[in-house]
Amino acid sequence: MQFDEVVTTTGAIRDFEDRAVPDSLVYELLDLARFAPSGGNRQGWRVVVVKDGEIRRRLRDLYVEAWAEYMAHVQAGLVPFAPIDGRRWTGPAVDLEEAAKRRYEYPFSDHLDTVPVMLAVFVRLGSLAVLDNGLDRQSIVGGGSIYPFVHNIMLAARSRGLGGVMTTAICRREPQVAALMGMPEEYALASLVALGWPRRIPSRLRRDPVEAFATLDTFDGEAFRA
Repeated sequence: MQFDEVVTTTGAIRDFEDRAVPDSLVYELLDLARFAPSGGNRQGWRVVVVKDGEIRRRLRDLYVEAWAEYMAHVQAGLVPFAPIDGRRWTGPAVDLEEAAKRRYEYPFSDHLDTVPVMLAVFVRLGSLAVLDNGLDRQSIVGGGSIYPFVHNIMLAARSRGLGGVMTTAICRREPQVAALMGMPEEYALASLVALGWPRRIPSRLRRDPVEAFATLDTFDGEAFRA
């Protein structure tokens, strides 16, 4: 598959055919993804391939709770957990305890335990050069040493005819995931990746044009055009 097709069709896919993905192919995806950049080339990622049915079901239940918190924000017209109060997240904008008790009919979360491939991606915190630590805003730089790796998994999967989604909702339940999966204290949960043979592939993703986000010289400069 040509590069242009891979990057313009690697969207979030949550609906999979009911057929297995060979371990050899999953290994191949990880073998490609490992060439992602990371700060100092420290490669602080750790991937757990989740096959055990009980662990999958418990992760599903945790995900359903976290998804309810997410949806409570969406229904209130908010971006979930966005750092908008003085460029920081200063507390929940909705009642999280009540939100977690609600249930939203959502096939992906409700049947997360049945996805063909489930990958839990962790990162060693001590390997992250977080150069925006100490700034008076939400820190984001550390993600640059883990999410390129995760996206490489998605790109590699698409190039092999697979599809999937990287989701971070379950990170709301990191302590429970840590206890369930034996995560060492020096690690953090970065994402959960679901992969499989997609029932449908988007022909082209909908995204804003370059002129909508690229400018010349200053933030309010002229739109950059070819």
